[in-house]
Amino acid sequence: MTDASGDREGPEHDLVPVPAVGRRFATRRRVRWGDVDRSSHLRLDALARYLQDLANDDTRDAGHDPLAPWVVRRTVVVVHRQPRLGEELDLVTFNGGTGSRWAERRTSVRGERGHVECASLWVFVDPISGRPARLTQAFHDTFDEAAQGRTVGARLTHGPVPDLADRRRWEVRSTDIDPLGHVNNAATWEAIEDELARRGLVADRAELEYHDGIEPADDVELISRIEGDTLALWLTVEGRVRATARLHVG
Repeated sequence: MTDASGDREGPEHDLVPVPAVGRRFATRRRVRWGDVDRSSHLRLDALARYLQDLANDDTRDAGHDPLAPWVVRRTVVVVHRQPRLGEELDLVTFNGGTGSRWAERRTSVRGERGHVECASLWVFVDPISGRPARLTQAFHDTFDEAAQGRTVGARLTHGPVPDLADRRRWEVRSTDIDPLGHVNNAATWEAIEDELARRGLVADRAELEYHDGIEPADDVELISRIEGDTLALWLTVEGRVRATARLHVG
């Protein structure tokens, strides 16, 4: 996927506030045992599933097709305070900006203790060709007001794989694959959580970019490197980058 459509590039990683006007969809969700790590904190892959489910629920509630194919291009997560096991969270999602073939879904996650802000760039896909398709008028009619004219680009910003880095195999499991035939975006976060745990690190900001899909038979290499206070990570198949991450760690 490229951003060759001529859309004006907006700020890539600005986490805009919940708007006073336009469509906002809210729900509550409790942090369960299957969502947390050994320290009882909400994992990034579990958070990604929350975001995915919330987006689908909002689409269904708005009267749009909940099975329409959208794929994630980029997700930014800022953890102000980590949600914990048993905590009930209030989730609010809205359209943070659009391009011609994609839209940014902003989500605010707050509990009695936890507070996380997220932005995911979702690309609308033609179900026949599998290529990015223009957003429908029905989408604009429903979601544009909340974005208040803000536009966003789909350009990816992470750098190439360095020569000096740690490398290991990442096993693709059958449970990682979704109906589009590739590793689900939330499952990709599991590789990041695993690398954080191996290194004994905690991230308060994470950016994950999806370059291309990972398929069931792919032999995936996980490449990682610490660069100051940043953990950089690449998932590659036969030398081709499929996903990259940048995490601010402590």
